[in-house]
Amino acid sequence: MPDWRLDAVERVSGDVGDLLAQAGGGGDILIYVHGFNQTFETAALDAARLSDAIKFRGRTMVFSWPSKAGLFDYSYDRDSAMFSRDDFERVLSSIVSAPAAGRVHVVAHSMGTMLALESLRQLYARYGDTVNGRIGAIVFASPDIDMDVFSSAIGRIGPLAGKITVVTSTNDRALALSGRIAGGMTRVGAAEKAAIERLGVRVIDASDAGWGIINHDLFLWNAEVLKVIRRAIDTAAA
Repeated sequence: MPDWRLDAVERVSGDVGDLLAQAGGGGDILIYVHGFNQTFETAALDAARLSDAIKFRGRTMVFSWPSKAGLFDYSYDRDSAMFSRDDFERVLSSIVSAPAAGRVHVVAHSMGTMLALESLRQLYARYGDTVNGRIGAIVFASPDIDMDVFSSAIGRIGPLAGKITVVTSTNDRALALSGRIAGGMTRVGAAEKAAIERLGVRVIDASDAGWGIINHDLFLWNAEVLKVIRRAIDTAAA
């Protein structure tokens, strides 16, 4: 894995769609939404690693929400993620409204999947089926979402639900801890494959792919999981 680093950050102003237009050219866009316990720097580096690993041929962005980046700040991060759903919806809305932009592919991890799903629900409520052609692949890696909440949201995003690929692992120890914090409720990313498939989304069970201690970030380094993400984007772009 390349030794990525963040050398500088340049602050710019303006609408995301306008910034993309100023940069020139079209092409698809990959947006990475990070999970719990992440700084802006680690999120940006993970976005770069992911984009490089799957050889994404468009533009890569990261939506960084205000995580406290502390191991014991789960509740704070959960509230921050939900607080950011309107902002992410505005980003998505700006891109899908930009005539020069291609399709938007979303890869969200862990707690970031809850944020991404809520924003997509709001986006669909705003645009309806007309947004379907502008959204490409939606990949939820190790989603830290309650099954009932996930099921309810899936039922409210119309054809976007058919674009979702969920990467699960029943031996994800981070989600096992999250489930205990949530009162013993199984998280989507640690649920049985059949239970999620009944909701009409594609599921990749990566339980046999992870041999690490935590098995929560397989989407960044496991070759088979990365192939799944690449295939989901290729299929959506076809």
